[in-house]
Amino acid sequence: MHKVLVVDDSRFMRLTLKNMLEKNGKYEVVGEAEDDISALEKYKDLKPDVVTMDVIMPTESGLTAVKEIIKFDPNARIVMVSAMGQEKIIEEAISFGARGFVTKPVKPEDLLKAIEIAVVKK
Repeated sequence: MHKVLVVDDSRFMRLTLKNMLEKNGKYEVVGEAEDDISALEKYKDLKPDVVTMDVIMPTESGLTAVKEIIKFDPNARIVMVSAMGQEKIIEEAISFGARGFVTKPVKPEDLLKAIEIAVVKK
């Protein structure tokens, strides 16, 4: 079972993503974070196999968290979760080391596919 850290400023979205992942049976959400600072702290503590990362958050953007996590662990597997119209930000996140993305509103099949690709991608 793969361990997942879910990062989103919306409690509702974190719960939604957690339910989608755990319903699948392949993933266990081991932690949640609501901003870039707690995302990095929880990543260090929990050492998840994959992270879902919201793009827009109240403090810094998800891009900041991606950079910090990749700096800490260059092999981190991060899947960005964004609203439509944020393609440029997604491209930037991929250039920083994110391994995939899924757009909101999130469809379970899209989320699972993006995470599966991120987990197996070297």
